[in-house]
Amino acid sequence: MTLTIRQAQPQDCATIGRFIRLIAEYEKMSDDVIWDDATLYDQLFVEHRAEVLLGYEGEEVVGFALYFHNFSTFVGRKGLYLEDLYLLQEKRGRGYGKAFFKRLAEIAVKRHCGRMEWVCLNWNTPSINFYKSLGAEGLTEWTTWRLSEDKIHQLAGP
Repeated sequence: MTLTIRQAQPQDCATIGRFIRLIAEYEKMSDDVIWDDATLYDQLFVEHRAEVLLGYEGEEVVGFALYFHNFSTFVGRKGLYLEDLYLLQEKRGRGYGKAFFKRLAEIAVKRHCGRMEWVCLNWNTPSINFYKSLGAEGLTEWTTWRLSEDKIHQLAGP
């Protein structure tokens, strides 16, 4: 079967939420999912903080990609940052992941992005091997650092 990819619309919020929960479960991070439907809708379709692609096999949604723009001071241009890419387990190995990356690359080229970046958990060998097959390079000299919301408030002070 063929994969059809389209931009998500506001009426797709429930589907997007389902896929976010699926990727969180796969990554063993379900407890980190704290958004509610109204917040997700607001951030994606009112504030336009990120965009989502949905992949269809016939009428069935089989995957999604959530991305947004970041900025590289070294390149001097925006980049395309892929926050999440998830395909249903039973739909993997059909070239759908590559189709999503091709579409994301087309978007990056059209928008004059200097880079595409994403992170991957170190134990996720199937994904790492897939990314390498695309020609991606792991940036092993970099460590991702994070302040959680409570730590941000603590640092900001009263």
